[in-house]
Amino acid sequence: MNPKSDLIPAVIQHSLTSQVLMLGYMNEESLAKTKEEGKVTFYSRSKQRLWTKGETSGNFLNVVSIQEDCDQDTYLIKVLPEGETCHTGAYTCFGEKEPQGFLYELQQIIQERKNNPTANSYTSELFQKGTKKIAQKVGEEATEVILEAMDNNKELLTEEASDLMYHLLVLLADLGLELQDVDRKLMERHK
Repeated sequence: MNPKSDLIPAVIQHSLTSQVLMLGYMNEESLAKTKEEGKVTFYSRSKQRLWTKGETSGNFLNVVSIQEDCDQDTYLIKVLPEGETCHTGAYTCFGEKEPQGFLYELQQIIQERKNNPTANSYTSELFQKGTKKIAQKVGEEATEVILEAMDNNKELLTEEASDLMYHLLVLLADLGLELQDVDRKLMERHK
């Protein structure tokens, strides 16, 4: 079989965020290797050989699932990426950044308050009180979350969970950690 014949496009999608990371081409041999090793392997048209994404960079695409489309002429491969996907260093080959929600924006605001304290800022005040007091607030908020959950009060539970998340972000920032550190740890455990 000619390795270039019957090349099928493979759309690579982040399994947790559904973000499209890249497009590559596969033949029977690269598909078999992908299934066997659990890391995405393409047939590289430029290199004229099988190419496992991450073989030189270490930024592997760990396979979660492989699906064929209804016409059986395209693969959708859901992955958990290790690092950036694009050879340029970008998160995706389409220039998109890693998707982030409001918690990441809040994390930046908290870091700004840590780096540049402002008067009348509760966040700046927490940082001035130190790690022990911040950790104590996390404990207090966690207890309030538990109590509202036991009372099955969803509205108050949402409020207390928001307070807990905020104070946890302050504690992480105080200790030089970020949400990305927690994300990475959760992804490692998910594997």
